[in-house]
Amino acid sequence: MSKSAVPLTLSDPTPDEPCCPPMTQSRIPAETAAVLAPAFKALGDPVRLQLMSMIASAPGGEACVCDLTPAFELSGPTISHHLKTLREAGLVDAERRGSWVYYRARPDMMRQLASLLT
Repeated sequence: MSKSAVPLTLSDPTPDEPCCPPMTQSRIPAETAAVLAPAFKALGDPVRLQLMSMIASAPGGEACVCDLTPAFELSGPTISHHLKTLREAGLVDAERRGSWVYYRARPDMMRQLASLLT
């Protein structure tokens, strides 16, 4: 996907209506694959997978970048790059509060990925 392209999104699934049937039951439509592939690609990096886990399991459902960065032996800009990738893939939302940014997992996207793999 080009940097200027507007990312596609799937509708928010409900517990009774996932985005798509599990891949073991039917073929994934090309449009759905195009939407979900960036999220799987983003999670394919060990640092991003750890960041996603830290954010999703954080007390209160959100984590400050100030708490995420010290957990890694990487520079702040590198962590910011990884967080931007997660945000662009639709896995997290970010909110600036003063000089810090807080990240929250997007449960709708996590449900979509999980339902596909179930």
